[in-house]
Amino acid sequence: MLFSRSAKSAIQVMIYLADNEDNGLVTEQAIRQARDMAPDFLDDLIQKLTHNRLIRPVQGTDDGISLARPASEITTLEIVDAIEGPPPEKEMCVLGLDECSDTAPCALHNHWTHDKSLVHGILEEYTLAALCESMRIKRAELATSSG
Repeated sequence: MLFSRSAKSAIQVMIYLADNEDNGLVTEQAIRQARDMAPDFLDDLIQKLTHNRLIRPVQGTDDGISLARPASEITTLEIVDAIEGPPPEKEMCVLGLDECSDTAPCALHNHWTHDKSLVHGILEEYTLAALCESMRIKRAELATSSG
């Protein structure tokens, strides 16, 4: 599994917010219903996304949430890092071994180092706007194939 359940859910929340930003503020209740999330779980995600300045909760007469920046300026990497934290300063072994380095590699070290670099680059380049567009295309394809 590449991402934690929390990171995947945060990506889904961000896509939902981006998809619905033309309708104004989005309520937590709408997100919970659309994404089938427990209130405490969603509250935790909202807190982390707010702390990392990716969303902006608005309280008042019309409580709700909006993106803090345009979807085209938010990367998938920012969303993942907001939930899982930035990568550790000292690289950890993918197999969990105490010792793993370029000079004393584990069985997957060379492959994982290369793959991790590729994944990082993709997440850094892929914006929330691009994710939303991909999801719209996917939904349209699913609707056509099942209809």
